[in-house]
Amino acid sequence: MDILNRLTVFLKEVGLETKKVNWPTQKEVLRYTLLVIGVSVALAIFLGGVDFVFTTLLNRAILR
Repeated sequence: MDILNRLTVFLKEVGLETKKVNWPTQKEVLRYTLLVIGVSVALAIFLGGVDFVFTTLLNRAILR
């Protein structure tokens, strides 16, 4: 029974700590989500461009 009591105490403490969390607002979540998506798309475009440039240069060097 000791493990059941410890589990109960643990879950009660988790509930108390969860109430202390500063949860973001829906507007903040939307803003941060769009920021992450925007940065990811920009980085993908940049890396795709770098890959294209290096592939083109490498193909030209090999074909000569």
